[in-house]
Amino acid sequence: MNVINGIENYNNSSKTILTIGTFDGVHLGHQKIISSLVANAKHQKLQANILTFFPHPRMVLQKENNLKLIDTLKEKEKLLSDLGINNLIVQPFSKEFSKLSAIEFVRDILVNKLRVSTLMIGYDHHFGKNREASVEDLIKYGETYSFEVNVIPAQDVSSIIVSSTKIRNAIKESNFKKVSQFLGRSFELNGKVIKGDGLGRTIKFPTANIEIKETYKLIPSRGVYLVEVYFEGNQYSGMMNIGNRPTLNGFNQTIETHIFDFDENIYDKSLKVFLLKKIRDEKKFDSLTTLKKQLIKDEEICKRTLRE
Repeated sequence: MNVINGIENYNNSSKTILTIGTFDGVHLGHQKIISSLVANAKHQKLQANILTFFPHPRMVLQKENNLKLIDTLKEKEKLLSDLGINNLIVQPFSKEFSKLSAIEFVRDILVNKLRVSTLMIGYDHHFGKNREASVEDLIKYGETYSFEVNVIPAQDVSSIIVSSTKIRNAIKESNFKKVSQFLGRSFELNGKVIKGDGLGRTIKFPTANIEIKETYKLIPSRGVYLVEVYFEGNQYSGMMNIGNRPTLNGFNQTIETHIFDFDENIYDKSLKVFLLKKIRDEKKFDSLTTLKKQLIKDEEICKRTLRE
């Protein structure tokens, strides 16, 4: 899959089948649309393209919006690539871009630049300045500019009772069973391992401290989690602590993963961590000895859960 940053950098002259959206989470509903897009493109021997926006439009247009996203842009790119998309056009979203009229968006971008032959779009899609145009308007533009509009009907969308908002709420509630049902996979965190204070190793619970630079990434609530870890092609089980380490009077949030039966130096390496289940909330203990006893219990719970 080619990733093109900015519509102006898309220079492919081939006709395309296109869909448009933010696709946060690339959940089962998104996957249904994209699989249809790819299948139609292959049948017609056309390019299967997606136009997406970053930052998320709500981050730009809504004042004091604290929206956090299920996927980072890199995570989304990987997920879409795996689904067989030819080109992902990532358009920087700004207030200036949002002021494009419907006719400018269709004529200048969809037709002249992206060479759309068929546009697959949700039944409730709106576009243009102030979301002024509807799907009905889009169909009329299609007649004018000779492209087909394939509308995904309400029953197809509602038959998969999933949305990015529902998934975000399920993550916040630590309902990872529901999250995996909606996503078709477990929720993931990706980051580089950075040096901590080494305290975990002194109590025989060494941890990989993961740095996630994307501040817009949704981080689950504080606590201990059963996780699955992928490192350099190998899979491990482990437990992750998200929190401020109150036993040590910490203030900054850390994401620390103890990988079971693992003892390698992995500083500056990248980890992919899937969250499977929340074991408990974050607690403050009166001593490191008490903390270690609890960590032993946590590990036992995690390993028992894996055997169930």
